[in-house]
Amino acid sequence: MIRVRVAAKRAAIRGSNCRGGPRRARGTLPHNGAMPDTPCTDRAALLAACDTELHPERFKDYGPNGLQVEGKARIAKLVSGVTASRALIDAAINARADAIFVHHGLFWRGQDGTVTGWMKERLKRLLAHDINLLAYHLPLDAHPTLGNNAQLGQRLGLVATGRFGEQDLGFIGQRIDGEAFADADVLAWQLEHVLNRPVTYVGQAPVAIEKIAWCTGGAQGYFESAIAAGAQAFITGEISEPQAHLARECGVAFFACGHHATERYGAPALAAHVAAQLGIEHEFIDIDNPA
Repeated sequence: MIRVRVAAKRAAIRGSNCRGGPRRARGTLPHNGAMPDTPCTDRAALLAACDTELHPERFKDYGPNGLQVEGKARIAKLVSGVTASRALIDAAINARADAIFVHHGLFWRGQDGTVTGWMKERLKRLLAHDINLLAYHLPLDAHPTLGNNAQLGQRLGLVATGRFGEQDLGFIGQRIDGEAFADADVLAWQLEHVLNRPVTYVGQAPVAIEKIAWCTGGAQGYFESAIAAGAQAFITGEISEPQAHLARECGVAFFACGHHATERYGAPALAAHVAAQLGIEHEFIDIDNPA
């Protein structure tokens, strides 16, 4: 589990401090766990800042974007992570978080709607500790600078020159230095070096790889759109059976680098940005996931 703390400058505060109210005995904490002079904001301001950056109304998504679980009204600390798992929620509780920002929330289209088993356990912890849960799925993938695709491309040394696929979620471009990857093996090495994990790739581009398409997470269904857009290689998180055949037959290399591994950069980037705007503390907690 990786933890990265970022404390925003007080000069950037747009919300108000957790001050005021009756005097407390030395050493006691207010309701949200923050010291009385700790910079904080309110839930509405945090939600508005996220919505302003991500424009969830523009997307047709698989679940609700925005506030999924309502917690305390005043927020001094925001924790970000990839998925609203029980491990992340427990870590956020230990970190004294007032809100959690994730890419994968709790509620998805097609669920049976019951609050039992794992859903009960996650919700029980959030409600017991009065923690807000904010989740943004496709809007976080698509953000041009802070989203999953943009942040992955930045780490891989890629610059996007266009978009492709449904809702323009896919990015396509080239290396920032204008050079090409000599072949698929060299690109695979770069991916493994940056992501610190093995990658699976199928197909071999017949020439040096210059035009690269990428879409993080479970975007294997975007492969045909990437091919149509002229990509010589496609990077995503997962691969399914049909893509292996397409890669071999079309001469476009397909790289499956892990769903979590490709999507662990957008949430902390966006949350840190918003936290700095509002003058509150932010901490990224990365719960390891081999998928």
